[in-house]
Amino acid sequence: MPDGLLKYDLGAGAEAFTARRDSVLPYPVVQGHQVHETRVAVVERWMTREELEGFDAFVTNVPGLAIGVRTADCVPVLIYDPVHRAVAAVHAGWKGTVKHIPHRAIEVLTGRYGCEPSEMRAVIGPAIGPDSFQVGEEVVAKFREAGFPVDEIWSFRGQGDGSPMSGGHHIDLFKANRWLLEEAGIPAANISVCAVDTYTEVSLYSARREGTACGRNINSIKLI
Repeated sequence: MPDGLLKYDLGAGAEAFTARRDSVLPYPVVQGHQVHETRVAVVERWMTREELEGFDAFVTNVPGLAIGVRTADCVPVLIYDPVHRAVAAVHAGWKGTVKHIPHRAIEVLTGRYGCEPSEMRAVIGPAIGPDSFQVGEEVVAKFREAGFPVDEIWSFRGQGDGSPMSGGHHIDLFKANRWLLEEAGIPAANISVCAVDTYTEVSLYSARREGTACGRNINSIKLI
């Protein structure tokens, strides 16, 4: 896109996007220092990354205050309640997904702002896709132990053809997070999935493709 932003339509009253590689953010975005855990920060003023050490999800009801998460293969989940006027940004790597971090963000939206999951809208942004997310048996076991419908989100591709990510076990993090959102009560019709694979889309950063020292894609949402 000309401005480097992958924009999402969550309806009137909210603005959400993923910033592509090297694009310039249109405004400041509150971001934390993420650690693949499940802590949710309530953000009601500008806060620095140092103040938000150890948080992987953020909620606010302050118009004009953009919150965001940093990803490079992990799943960004952006949530908007147009009735109670609140938003959330969630960083759901595979570890956070297994720990059901979207549920924690929805619980905080509900408890803090009186939001109702049935009224929420959500977008699952770019992340490593099912064809690229090759994992070991131990990762599949963690999803099974965490209650996921493994037969719906897992596949075994055999020995592969020798190319990167072919063969072996694969997990679909898009489906896993959609399942979590629906389990929390967000209607299926209110959930959209970007389905862009960061591993194969060179306009986005990918830690698996480039190494963990690569840049990060900024995924932002704000009330307007």
